[in-house]
Amino acid sequence: MRVSSNRAMREARIRAIMSRVAASSSFESILQGQIDYYRARANEYDDWFLRLGRYDRGEQATRNWFEQVAEVRAALGGVPIDGADVLELAAGTGIWTEEICRRASHVTVVDASPEMIALNRQRLGDDATKVTYVLGDLFEWQCERSFDAVVFCFWISHVPREQLDSFLERVAAFLKPGGQVFFLDGRKEPTSTAADHVLPGESEQLMVRRLDDGREFTIVKNFWRAKDLEERCERAGLDVSVSETAEYFQFGIGRRL
Repeated sequence: MRVSSNRAMREARIRAIMSRVAASSSFESILQGQIDYYRARANEYDDWFLRLGRYDRGEQATRNWFEQVAEVRAALGGVPIDGADVLELAAGTGIWTEEICRRASHVTVVDASPEMIALNRQRLGDDATKVTYVLGDLFEWQCERSFDAVVFCFWISHVPREQLDSFLERVAAFLKPGGQVFFLDGRKEPTSTAADHVLPGESEQLMVRRLDDGREFTIVKNFWRAKDLEERCERAGLDVSVSETAEYFQFGIGRRL
């Protein structure tokens, strides 16, 4: 009964927030809250990826998770970025920056959280000399030069539906003609998130997230159909094929047209 009650309260909270967002026609406050959330979550972010604490959903689920992580790593390994000048958006604690740095000549990392950037730099150690770190809001950040490749992992789900097309157009603009793009995000699988989280419903794009200390934040969380993403990418000038692992991950690989 307690779980059902908590879920009902969170759903009511999301409906109230969505009503305010609709009335103001703006996600500004939600997106700022999303930045605040990831800043506050930085020191516990890797618990999610490592399946620790509230994210531990049992031995079999953990085994499945890391088997599918290996699939994604292999897919990224097939993207031609050896010696490339790579832009990584929303790089977080550096889980994927580390993979990219093994092959790229240089990586420009952009993240809105100074706490995440500090952890990223710490994780990379000596390889951080290959990285230029930029503190910036991804909905506003601009760059005058273009890159051989753009990578963004676990970010596209945090883009409001109303802003997806413009975001993908900006990704295309960041790329040289024929430049590579790789993105990764999660599928809508309840065991992918914390045991005390409730995923948004089919028509919703907001989710309440809780930190270990009990603080709650409302963030954007969208789950895209693979075909829809491919079509939206094409409209933005990107030729992308979207694939999915058995349960947990969705990833896109392609290039600028």
